[in-house]
Amino acid sequence: QVQLVESGGDLVQAGGSLRLSCAASGRTFSIYTMGWFRQAPGKEREFVAAIRWTGASTSYANSVKGRFAISRDNAKNTVNLQMNSLKPEDTAVYYCAASRTNSPSMPDTYNYWGQGTQVTVSS
Repeated sequence: QVQLVESGGDLVQAGGSLRLSCAASGRTFSIYTMGWFRQAPGKEREFVAAIRWTGASTSYANSVKGRFAISRDNAKNTVNLQMNSLKPEDTAVYYCAASRTNSPSMPDTYNYWGQGTQVTVSS
């Protein structure tokens, strides 16, 4: 089992920045990909960004490309999501997830999920 705990969600004005963190514990050696997803009220959960647990490969949703950056610190077993130039449409609950496979944008391929952290962007 892998446990994931997100932090860093907050209320921010449009154009501002936030940094989300996800702390992983447990059987982290089984992780292949770490991802961030988000879900706004009344909408389906959508892919935001992903990174290989080892190596440098990253992927992003088109809607956040150039504004968000995903990174990891293997020594601390954390994955971060730096979010810049935030827009009201970025408002959602953000979830950290871990997968044992290499399908970064597919939520059904993720095996473990955090509880989520709320990001609210005011206009």
